[in-house]
Amino acid sequence: KLFLFVFQMFFFVIYLLRKGITPDFSFCVFPASDITAEVAGYADVAKQIIDLAVFGAAQNRSYRRLADFTDTIGNRVSGSQNLELAIKYMFNALMQDGLDVHLEPVKVPHWVRGKESAEMIAPRAKSLAILGLGSSVGTPPEGIEAEVLVVQSFEELKRRSSEAMGRIVVFNQPFVSYGETVAYRAFGASEAAKVGAVATLIRSITPFSINSPHTGWQDYQDGVRRIPTACITVEDAELMWRMAQRGQKIVVRLTMEAKTLPDADSFNTVAEIRGWQHPEQVVLLSGHLDSWDVGQGAMDDGGGAMISWEALSLIKDLGLRPRRTLRTVLWTAEEQGGVGAQQYYNLHKVNMANFDLVMESDVGTFTPVALQFTGSDAARKVMEEVVKLLAPINTTKLEAHGEGTDISPWMQAGVPGASLHVADSRYFWFHHSEGDTMTVQDPGDMNLCSALWAVVSYVVADLQDMLPR
Repeated sequence: KLFLFVFQMFFFVIYLLRKGITPDFSFCVFPASDITAEVAGYADVAKQIIDLAVFGAAQNRSYRRLADFTDTIGNRVSGSQNLELAIKYMFNALMQDGLDVHLEPVKVPHWVRGKESAEMIAPRAKSLAILGLGSSVGTPPEGIEAEVLVVQSFEELKRRSSEAMGRIVVFNQPFVSYGETVAYRAFGASEAAKVGAVATLIRSITPFSINSPHTGWQDYQDGVRRIPTACITVEDAELMWRMAQRGQKIVVRLTMEAKTLPDADSFNTVAEIRGWQHPEQVVLLSGHLDSWDVGQGAMDDGGGAMISWEALSLIKDLGLRPRRTLRTVLWTAEEQGGVGAQQYYNLHKVNMANFDLVMESDVGTFTPVALQFTGSDAARKVMEEVVKLLAPINTTKLEAHGEGTDISPWMQAGVPGASLHVADSRYFWFHHSEGDTMTVQDPGDMNLCSALWAVVSYVVADLQDMLPR
């Protein structure tokens, strides 16, 4: 528009000069993009969304929806009948909410835990609480009984590799951060197998425990013998470490029926409010519908899925319709490495230029602290204005680095991405454990998360221009 304006003005000046008129343009104010003013114009709408979510008729709705969903379905591991029931449940619920809904088929891993147990035989008898790790192989039917080698790091395992042959390696690594310490869960089995171990028991990846094991996905390395692997509690890992330090011989019997079945059919669940001006352009909100096969999957990631639904409900209830399409995607098989999301990306990346912003909530729905964002400097300036609209709930901070397994392919390809930063100090207390239940959730926190999610997604979807790449 600016180029056209300048072009027209150029020929107008030529015309005046040919007429002998010296033009005076001192009175003119040239139009300029004022994103600050444009975003500020949404203050009233943002307040309406916040009031409805936090104080109005929609108060506690996302919490009630989550409770009904998780109490009805329970946990939802990839490939299971429960996940299939969960997808059907959400499809029907989203349809009843008056949204445009469809399912997109994908293939997902199907690992089955089966029965499992571990017992310390020496130096005394003690039952060990365990949770087998995703993709683990099972033991022989009679189990594995072997002496234990306790180490605190991969480096110690290498130093003591000559002691590992034929033993069950117990990792008693300290918790530093999830991002750093999770390597023991992911790669512990293969590292131990390289030095001749027959199985691994890994201290759960958590900073806090009440004798509760935590599960999660693990990755076998190509060309390395696959051995059974499970997580044990912090307490039992430390117990065996103390025994080993005293020079006591530790013997454990491990039995696991774990097995991997052929990939199963599943779906990503998609709900939309289509844009009135640019329906082909998309702001995507998301959480994942699958969970592990313990607890209720309420925190990871039922809450993220529900606020991504709730955001559309709030906008619909207010009679709002943005310029661009608002699309909620409830991913499948996130816990196995973003399997459903990767297939969605492969299918839709041909339209990448039309994806305006991708958003994911997958670190809990506790009290919101900030919005995390990945994008160009110009896009960041826009988002800094957008989060100012969240002043009524005191969440106006924009932080670097949007996160999310499911949206990472889009961000790596240059699409702006955003994630929810919450007060998550307790998140890894319950993560991937029997403790991930509705008791962890707070309705007031979910109201705030829903309001933030709805305001940000609606405003970005309704701005005159897409976020600059």
